[in-house]
Amino acid sequence: MPLFTADALILRTYSLGESDRIIVFLTRDRGKKRGVAKNARQSRRRFGGALEPMTCGRVTYRERERRDLVFVEDVAPTQSPLRIPAGAGEALGHVEYFAELIDEWAPENDPNETLFRLGASVVDALATGVAVEPLARYFEYWLLRLQGVYEPDVRASAGARAFLEAARTSSPFGVGDVPVSPAVLAELEASHRVKIAMHLEKDLKSARVLRDMRR
Repeated sequence: MPLFTADALILRTYSLGESDRIIVFLTRDRGKKRGVAKNARQSRRRFGGALEPMTCGRVTYRERERRDLVFVEDVAPTQSPLRIPAGAGEALGHVEYFAELIDEWAPENDPNETLFRLGASVVDALATGVAVEPLARYFEYWLLRLQGVYEPDVRASAGARAFLEAARTSSPFGVGDVPVSPAVLAELEASHRVKIAMHLEKDLKSARVLRDMRR
């Protein structure tokens, strides 16, 4: 079985049997993969916090011909949502939302370095304390644009249009400095939610959790 090491984003994990885990991760150069991490449920020392959603790191894995699942040997984190500043509970709540969006839009084994870089840069921005609400709207905007499905809303307010114009030329680190009101962020959130649900043909579980957290 050939051995690969790649920059990757951890998207989600779930249990396999009594001791193993399935890891879904997006690599920089070989697309999204699903792999078995042996004994990951029994030995926290082996992977520690490296399997948290939106952890960025070097993943070492083996592929077997004509098998969908790879075998994950190691995950060495380089950036982690666990490094988000203390007290940023709302930011932590968005981590699974970002991961679910990427997972839903990234096809298996289809390289998309731009999508990988978008996800990795958002984690970096969260770790430096960028405000999560404008960052989330930025992430949604660019994800929809990268997939070629962002349709401008002719009913958008002047404030929403101004924010999106700034987001088009800003980095994730700079978007927190873009002047924007809570009302405009709420407007964009509602607009993006409709666009995302329309193209995925469902409402994301993590988006519902975020809405429940605000009640």
